[in-house]
Amino acid sequence: MATRAKEMETRSIDSTYTGAPINNITKGLPKYVQSICPEPGCGKVITAHMFAEDGKVYMEKTCPEHGYVKDLYWSDVELYLKAERWEFGDGKGLMNPNTECESCPADCGICNQHTSHTSLGNIDLTNRCNLNCPICFANANHTGRVYEPSKEEIMDMLRLYRKEEPVSGRMVQFSGGEPTIHPDFFEIISEAKKVGYSHIQVASNGIKFADPDFTARATEAGLHTIYLQFDGVDDRVYKQTRGRELMKYKEKTLESARRAGIKIVLVPTIVGGVNEDQVGKILLYALENIDVVSGISYQPVALTGRISLEQRTKMRFTLPDLARCIEEQTGITNKNDWYPVSFVSPVSKIISAVRGSETVYISCHPHCSLGTYLFIEQGTGRPIPITRFCDIEGMFEELDRLAVQTAASRFKRFAQMNAFYRIHKYFKKDQAPKGMDFTKFLQTLDGLFDKEAGRGAKDGTYTNKTLLVAGMHFMDNYNYELERVRRCVIHYATPANKIIPFCSYNGGLCHREEIEERYSVSLAEYKERRKQRQT
Repeated sequence: MATRAKEMETRSIDSTYTGAPINNITKGLPKYVQSICPEPGCGKVITAHMFAEDGKVYMEKTCPEHGYVKDLYWSDVELYLKAERWEFGDGKGLMNPNTECESCPADCGICNQHTSHTSLGNIDLTNRCNLNCPICFANANHTGRVYEPSKEEIMDMLRLYRKEEPVSGRMVQFSGGEPTIHPDFFEIISEAKKVGYSHIQVASNGIKFADPDFTARATEAGLHTIYLQFDGVDDRVYKQTRGRELMKYKEKTLESARRAGIKIVLVPTIVGGVNEDQVGKILLYALENIDVVSGISYQPVALTGRISLEQRTKMRFTLPDLARCIEEQTGITNKNDWYPVSFVSPVSKIISAVRGSETVYISCHPHCSLGTYLFIEQGTGRPIPITRFCDIEGMFEELDRLAVQTAASRFKRFAQMNAFYRIHKYFKKDQAPKGMDFTKFLQTLDGLFDKEAGRGAKDGTYTNKTLLVAGMHFMDNYNYELERVRRCVIHYATPANKIIPFCSYNGGLCHREEIEERYSVSLAEYKERRKQRQT
């Protein structure tokens, strides 16, 4: 561990493909980082102080105009420091960035300073919705205006991701509003498949997907995964978070996906004091439906607008809280099982080295996310965290070193086979799920990183069933950190021919408002346009 820490301390400053310097992530506590004033309408870049207090991590900052603010950042110092210890370096951004940034995050796009390429590309199909959720930040019912790009504009956005160099966009998520109500929904999915996306998913409340015929049509068009809004397992929660009973739609959507042969990722928004008691129940529900549910992406709520310290303290839910709740409510994992999602990047580095060209890998900031993989034991259905039968710290450290050796080798396939042979020692067969040997373990890893391999034999003869359990904490103005923005891997394409990081599109200076204002029409004008189209 000491060797790795020394290695991280002495890593040299690098640069992006276009020559902008990449500064190492600021590590340790206390420390100072760039943030913004949380006052609505201000957004001034200011220095924030991050420090430990009572075993938790806090951010405090002072705007010259709007004063002092303090907010909880992570509720566990130990997990915070562990996460930043297990990052494997930055990417080098894009060879063809959208813009040359002069004032981050005001002049935002995937710019020359950005160190990551697109891992998941988002495209909002509409801000209209068939719900009116109190916690939503993208809804025509709140704004009084409709943002709904045409099919032609959406095709331009799809091509924008595909033009990225050196790694073209391969995974796209259609979002909203409720994307399923876009009038060209099926055609858009079909066109995404035609232009080369290997994985297509839709973020949905499930109301339309509850209809098996609708789901079948979407699957036939090319849909792979439904990112299903899923805040709990009973309607008490939905009445509070979404304004109405919705559990029947969730259950019908699972059945529709099961019949269609596609996967579901459950996406709960977790709000302190509202539905944190549902965290474990959601995990157990996913395990009960493991034939169709491939993962859970818990999303601690981002707090928008002006919110008092008392309200923030009550509602704030951080990634360590997620790990704690799952341990307390299910006993399936403990906090030692959790790592930043960027921890898996050495596998992608090996793949890139063998191919001789870069592939998609996750190089986001280590404090953006935490996750673990559960392997489902055949016969018993028992969920076993990967950490229980694999020394993943040793394995991924070695993979990171071997990626460098493989890239330099003339015989790359041999180097790859040698790499896999070398990591065999980290696999503990006597503690592995029943029926799993090292070969099947490797095949499962292959399935996790290669969607086609993962969609192979569904009877368990090739890959072992797994469940990704992860949390992604998107930033708000109170916990904003520019180091995280510059490393974001989840992006939004816009009709302005720009790609914008998630946390500067939906938070910070909130470029969503600018884009939707520029490319939206009034509800009355929208209705008139629809009327003309239908006639």
